[in-house]
Amino acid sequence: MTGRRSQVWFGILVGMPSLPSPFRRGDGGEVGVGRRSRASFIDKTLGGLEGAFARSLYSEEVNARRGFLQALDPRVKLVGALALIVATTSSRSLRVVLAIGALATATALASRVDWGTLWRRVWLGALLFTGAFALPALVLTPGDALWRLPLAGWVVTEQGLRAAAFLLARVIGSATLATTLVLTTPWNDVLKALRTLRVPVVFVVILGMTYRYIFLTLQTARDMFESRRSRTVGTLDSATGRRIAAASVGVLLGKSFALSNEVWLAMQSRGFRGEVHTLDEFRMQARDWLALAGFLATAALALWLGLR
Repeated sequence: MTGRRSQVWFGILVGMPSLPSPFRRGDGGEVGVGRRSRASFIDKTLGGLEGAFARSLYSEEVNARRGFLQALDPRVKLVGALALIVATTSSRSLRVVLAIGALATATALASRVDWGTLWRRVWLGALLFTGAFALPALVLTPGDALWRLPLAGWVVTEQGLRAAAFLLARVIGSATLATTLVLTTPWNDVLKALRTLRVPVVFVVILGMTYRYIFLTLQTARDMFESRRSRTVGTLDSATGRRIAAASVGVLLGKSFALSNEVWLAMQSRGFRGEVHTLDEFRMQARDWLALAGFLATAALALWLGLR
């Protein structure tokens, strides 16, 4: 138990929890979750936790690829993404917003981020979540009628359709930019870039601790359910599985809270004061300056076209 806890501590202190060997694959690819017929509640839970770890490992795989953004300084990527997000959210022209979204997609593909990742992680969630808020605008926004829904008799207006398209385009474009930044940049480099841009230490510490404690909670949950499965004989029914889940929630929160306090004290005792230090020092090269100028010029042009 002491060895496992030390392993988790070390992984959190260096920036990513150390994962046991079953979650890693020799070729560095994404781990697949095995399927079993009539799997029990515990097996399904463990499968979901393994899938969460596998998705986190995928970002490490993308970081190691030779793509457009991977070759740039993290500060350039951060400033460029923020500038384009500001241009997306400030523009009043739908064409400009769609153009920025197309540029973000092209940049992601040039950085070796595949279509499936963009669809599953960005576009599908944005369509489902944002669409729930955008669809009512089709019939609630007054304006010129386009067509009438046959069953309900509601009228879809041109202004409502435009407002819904604006909302969806802005969310998808901004989410694509942010996701591409995180996938192509190690998390520690993102935090260090935030500090070099004079972002307050408190904000950086909150981001860093939140990221690490998510993995800490997942690791603790996996250990709990794995130990439960090793002591279970036979297949659990649904009612028993729900009782185990309810009893495990409080224990999981207590364990993660206690261990997170111990980790925080250990980090402070080793001199951590909110500053992020990495082995690689940031050095701007010619391509970084060119990329930065291109990002800022594109954002400025988008703002000028979108606000005039």
